[in-house]
Amino acid sequence: MPTDSRVFAEGSRALRYTLAGIVLLALVYVAGVFAWGGAAWSTAPFRGAAEARERTVGSGEFRISTYEEFFDLCAAVQTKEDEIGALRDELDTKPSEYRTDQITTSLTALRAARSELVNDYNAKSRQEHRAAFKDAGLPAELSTDAKETSCAA
Repeated sequence: MPTDSRVFAEGSRALRYTLAGIVLLALVYVAGVFAWGGAAWSTAPFRGAAEARERTVGSGEFRISTYEEFFDLCAAVQTKEDEIGALRDELDTKPSEYRTDQITTSLTALRAARSELVNDYNAKSRQEHRAAFKDAGLPAELSTDAKETSCAA
């Protein structure tokens, strides 16, 4: 029959091995977290660039919609210019004071809407991932001061 000191020594040794195993597992876990996180952190720029390229350059749907978007924006600017021209023509006919006020208000709104469309076109033209898909015949940028916009060269 083992003595009490011998049982205590064996229990103490088992406890040390258990604690050492727990500490070793914790160290392996922490090292793994740092290794995995470090690898993810160091490759993040490459993975991010590849993902962005796949979403834009690799996506035919994006290329087509961006190509059409520039034409749509330019055509919308031209539409606003046509509406402004039609109201100016009506203003030249010397309508009633009430109608003149309506026309003036409409002209202000149309000029603001045209400016917004021009700014939207220009902002998208400056975006590198979109500008690559703009038709070469479209202007690089539109002017808010221009009276007439040309959408084809």
